[in-house]
Amino acid sequence: MEIVLAKHCGFCAGVKNAVDTAMSLECSNTYVLGEIIHNSEVVRQIREKGLKTVESLDEIPDECTVVFRSHGVPENYYAICRKRNIKVVDCTCGFVKRTQKIVKENYASGKHIVIVGEPSHPEVIGLLGWCNGDATVINDVSGDLGDSVQKELCVVCQTTFSAEKFDKIIKNIKKVCEKTVDVFKTICYTTVERQKEVEKLAKQCDAILVVGGLNSSNTNKLYELALKYCNNVFRLANADDLDYSNVKNFKSVGIVSGASTPNQQTREVLLKMEENTEVKATNPMDDVVAKIDNESKFKKGQTVQATISQATDDGLQILLPFSKKEVALSKDELDCETYNAADYVGKIGETIELLVVELKPSLKLSQKMIKVLQQEEALSAEIEAGKEFSVVCTGTNKGGLVAQLGTYSVFVPAKEIRPGFVKDLSKYEGKTLRLRAIEIKKSGRKEIIASQRVILQEERDARDAAKQEKEEEFFANISVGDIVEGKVERVTGFGAFVSVNGFDCLAHISDLSWTGAEAVTDILEIGKTYQFKVLKADKENKKVSIGYKQLQPQPWDLVDGKYNVGDIIHGKVVRIVPFGAFIEVEKGVDGLVHVSQISHERIETPSTCLNVGDEVDAKIIAVDTEARKMNLSIKALLPEGEKKRPQKTENGEEAPARRTRAPRRTEDDEVSSWNEGSIGGTSIADLLANAKNNK
Repeated sequence: MEIVLAKHCGFCAGVKNAVDTAMSLECSNTYVLGEIIHNSEVVRQIREKGLKTVESLDEIPDECTVVFRSHGVPENYYAICRKRNIKVVDCTCGFVKRTQKIVKENYASGKHIVIVGEPSHPEVIGLLGWCNGDATVINDVSGDLGDSVQKELCVVCQTTFSAEKFDKIIKNIKKVCEKTVDVFKTICYTTVERQKEVEKLAKQCDAILVVGGLNSSNTNKLYELALKYCNNVFRLANADDLDYSNVKNFKSVGIVSGASTPNQQTREVLLKMEENTEVKATNPMDDVVAKIDNESKFKKGQTVQATISQATDDGLQILLPFSKKEVALSKDELDCETYNAADYVGKIGETIELLVVELKPSLKLSQKMIKVLQQEEALSAEIEAGKEFSVVCTGTNKGGLVAQLGTYSVFVPAKEIRPGFVKDLSKYEGKTLRLRAIEIKKSGRKEIIASQRVILQEERDARDAAKQEKEEEFFANISVGDIVEGKVERVTGFGAFVSVNGFDCLAHISDLSWTGAEAVTDILEIGKTYQFKVLKADKENKKVSIGYKQLQPQPWDLVDGKYNVGDIIHGKVVRIVPFGAFIEVEKGVDGLVHVSQISHERIETPSTCLNVGDEVDAKIIAVDTEARKMNLSIKALLPEGEKKRPQKTENGEEAPARRTRAPRRTEDDEVSSWNEGSIGGTSIADLLANAKNNK
């Protein structure tokens, strides 16, 4: 028979700390609140030592000592103990403390708490006390969330819960919930590792033995998981529960144990199997015995309980378990802001938890690294659950960017930097990257493979969706002819782009002024808000045209009352036609001087006396605002005796005076010729000058 022993056996760090702390305490007036761990053998040893186990604080007299086990307690228990002068020895697991903090902070922010776990488990009961009991507890996919599906949720998990089952529950929660769901996968990483190992062993072995207290949640989870992949799984509280006849015919047997199972119990199971038959262990039993019987043989990353024996200026001298030789602990490795030997003199004889940092060339221990690793593991759990994190890029390699996060190296493949191809990786060196984990490697070389692209793509998609929704709302509420208010954002040579309810609309330069504009800024000022009229709304092409001049009065609208018959105006000749000349009275308002109103003498054409660009004075002789016409007279301002300039022949000599009768022109002729093109003519500057001299 081949026996395959799981690599992860024995107490986890949190349980070991709780048991070691309890066993080191003075027994008089010391109580343990609830079973220190879910293992009857360990609980029996605690009681035999003299510690009393109670189920409530009411059973503990004032001014005594209470041990809070690794499962944690409700928040108000600490206040009750302070009020009654009960000294608290807090052995709450670091992972449980992190979950308590998450529950407290998110409950305070108004989110509804959902705890995934066994409702009767002490850890879950403790967590409820960090949100005033206002939480929903579920332990399977079909768990009813009730009215909480309409609220913003914060989901946490019992640290010993099944990782596979938790993932299924989360998928279901996200399907049915209507609002934001913040998920914190607070399962202890050692629990996850043990579950992965059980799955692997159950697939390759003919039978599995699961060793641990029958009321241990994490051990029961291992049992349930093994049953999924192996038909022959046996649950053992200890070696007495082993019936060898159940396993004697199997070629391979895997042995696993929960986080609250002492190595000693696993050792006893191995010994009992060895007594019955000759076995081949892939993880030799001698190694297990050595691990149990010789705790002084350490490995890197292991935590140990040490006793303070001396305090010097350089640090502490400590005694390790099963060793009489003192080991130096540098002051730089202590978890304190400023080291003062006098502060530790009174702590001689107390135990502290230390981390094995190095084995060679000499044993190096650290207290502060435990805190660093706890924070790092807590962060890695959040990152594994999908939380965004930031690092500074320290360099590049052929495949992408590299960085460091605590003891984890971070690698960002080139295709995961941003949407699209990145040609020059070096430009990201020294820049902060916003990342989400794709994969986390915790064994061997610790590495996080991450992506920035997924974050940027999600944000781009969200912006696009919000823009599309905004555009649809905009076009649903706008029509041609509407009067809208908009802010001028930018101008071009052909018009102005105006923001109307966040949407860019174009006001073409031709729609800014009735009299025309050489530049947009002659009419509109960037940054200012104006009213516009919607001229065109093209939903399909996402274009809206608006006009400014359409809300302004036209020049002819202001003529009535401003210009009256008999008024004298000063204007410029802008067009000459066969029947007269057009004078610009003001921008957008032209008046006609009929050829008969240019001079007292009859002239052949207006160009004989006038040129385009000449400035003249004229008298208003008729105004029709509806028809937008104004008739002017120059001769009305000239003396009647004024003669026109002599006309000349082709060779330049003065032509003899001739009296001719021009064809009689009717008013209809004048109207029909109103818009004919202009021709060149002779200036009447001399004529006007003579008129002034004769006055």
